[in-house]
Amino acid sequence: MKIGVHSNNLHLRLARLWPGAFVDFAPEFVFYGEGRDTGALLDKGAIHFGGTGSTPPIEADAQGLGVVYIAGSAPRPANGAILVRKNSPIRSVADLAGQRVALIDGSFHTYLLARSLETEGLGLGDVTRIESATRDAQQDLLDGEVDAWVTMSPRLEKALDRDDLHLLVRCGSTIPNRSLFWTLERYALSPDTRLAIAHELDRIGRAVMADIDKAAALLAAQPGSEGDAGSWARVLRSRDFTVVPADQEILAEQQDEADTLFRHGHFSAPVATGQAGIAA
Repeated sequence: MKIGVHSNNLHLRLARLWPGAFVDFAPEFVFYGEGRDTGALLDKGAIHFGGTGSTPPIEADAQGLGVVYIAGSAPRPANGAILVRKNSPIRSVADLAGQRVALIDGSFHTYLLARSLETEGLGLGDVTRIESATRDAQQDLLDGEVDAWVTMSPRLEKALDRDDLHLLVRCGSTIPNRSLFWTLERYALSPDTRLAIAHELDRIGRAVMADIDKAAALLAAQPGSEGDAGSWARVLRSRDFTVVPADQEILAEQQDEADTLFRHGHFSAPVATGQAGIAA
């Protein structure tokens, strides 16, 4: 089984490194750049399933790819946030109107921003979204190139330690922010296979939580690692690596997000998300 792995999904990054992970599936871990590429890689057969934030599978359903949800993580309230400069006149979400916001657009960043703006009667059209995937968005914020920055772990924890940045919104008060593990209908993964994948993801997650120091050391030893073992341990301790099989609650959350993004004009038509998996 070809399992997609990208840098922002710590669960699958750790699965790739963890001894014995997915051994019953004869795994081939396929590393790629970012979660927004998952739908395209599934579409062309490069992977059989992957893990992302909540938005990429909705984008895939908007393209008619037929998403089937396998599993979801526990909500991750600490994993994402909107930051501004400490000396910024922006002190509330309402102050974002007319401002430039750096984010990875089409990821859960877009949903966090949309739901945050809704609390003040604003929409995505009331801000200028600046794509940050190929830029150092933190530096752009500090330099005044953008006015706010939507970010996530592991960069978030380091940013919160700075005395020149200010936390405006955190995920926990706004969106569930789960990791979702998903495939496409065309791969015809049986309910039993999907359940076995969910159970293996949960097993790995529990093993990680039982030995944080080992997991942190594995991440720190990788080329281009974003931190040392100590900083990785802090990130890992901030989240719950429990995974549950996809259920109606997760599907309802996804549909709520799809409806929200349509309401904000991110999608040009309504998106029915995960319908392929309901009947399977």
